[in-house]
Amino acid sequence: MIELDRADLHAAITDPAATSMTFLNEVAGRFPDAISLAAGRPYEGFYDTADVTTFLDAYAEHLAARGADRAAVRTQLMQYGRTNGQIHGLIAAMLATDEGIRVPPEAVVVTAGCQEAMVIALRALIAGPRDALLVPSPCYVGISGAARLLGVPMVSVPEGPGGLDPTAVAVAARDARRAGLRPRALYALPNFANPSGVSMPVAARRQLLAVAAAEDLIILEDDPYGLFGLDDTPRPTLKALDERGQVIYLGSFAKSCFPGARVGFLVADQAVVDRDGRRTLLADELASVKSMLTVNTSAIAQAVIGGMLVLAGGSLRAANHDKIAFYRRNLRALLDALDRHLPAPLRERYGLSWNVPDGGFFAVLDTPLPADEALVERSAREHGVLWTPMSFFYADGAPSGAIRLSCSWLEPDRIDEGVRRLAAFVTAELVTPAR
Repeated sequence: MIELDRADLHAAITDPAATSMTFLNEVAGRFPDAISLAAGRPYEGFYDTADVTTFLDAYAEHLAARGADRAAVRTQLMQYGRTNGQIHGLIAAMLATDEGIRVPPEAVVVTAGCQEAMVIALRALIAGPRDALLVPSPCYVGISGAARLLGVPMVSVPEGPGGLDPTAVAVAARDARRAGLRPRALYALPNFANPSGVSMPVAARRQLLAVAAAEDLIILEDDPYGLFGLDDTPRPTLKALDERGQVIYLGSFAKSCFPGARVGFLVADQAVVDRDGRRTLLADELASVKSMLTVNTSAIAQAVIGGMLVLAGGSLRAANHDKIAFYRRNLRALLDALDRHLPAPLRERYGLSWNVPDGGFFAVLDTPLPADEALVERSAREHGVLWTPMSFFYADGAPSGAIRLSCSWLEPDRIDEGVRRLAAFVTAELVTPAR
């Protein structure tokens, strides 16, 4: 058998973001009894395999009610389909109902998970070697990994307590131009960002849109956690506030339905004008990119999501009533456990602190420890608890004392036990000389 030199393979093979996630999975496999405060996956107690059949049947009935006979339903579920998807109408109606986003169904591209939506948007927007993507720092590894896979230059924008600072975005865009780049797009997670958990105030969202217009940036707005606030305070998406077409909206059904369906979408209602003045929707242009990636998104997977929306009256928020309550309870359980197991005297003595997100799956604990892979492994081996170093989400990967804690896939009592173990581990490390 031939042997390939790893150095001859694309840099994506050794992408630090991908290898860091692989490391966490490997450690979890070696310490199966460790409680994972690292996993950001949804809680599995909401899923039942029978749901697949229920949703499929509901979608088939929906098609029949719209005039499709048995043969037409079979074709829609089992043949190659429309490149940009077949549940675009249901998604457009859902966005209008839940988010106040009003776009034509034709502006919706149904994708094989939100990760494909990111790749499609980047491939279309980043046209030359000088075109750059602005990303928050820390940054979700999905978008940074997609950018590295495509060879897209990235410019980091430091994230503050209120998420992306519009002024910092403007500064980063201007600095990028001085460095010979053309800042083309900005990735933003305004609601309960992964990994930091922070959210942008509404005034900052409006200011960010103004900055994007002034700096000629397209915003790629990702919103996988927007449903899961600690309360019902309105948190308008950038897309809902967008009056100039600056925003491409990225959506996912991984958290709100189940990840195994692998269905996401993007909304690209911007006009594209060619040299002869002909106008098309950006979504229609993106079909060329998608057709070369996955041909079309699985019709059966789309039917599962479509059936869920049909049964919920077209509202993703209504479909997630119980999940919203569960994740609210879990985030409160995480924050309460931190306060209980790391009391104020201990925090003051050792310089410990954490943020208090108003929704989502994550919080960040700051410690004076070098939160790296070696520390994660020691935590799993000696105290039976896993967590994610925040260094995984920074471009330089330099160890820091910040760690991401997830509360999504555990019951509250396991969250409490996990935090108790974590507190014991952190305390032991702080009082023990460096190893």
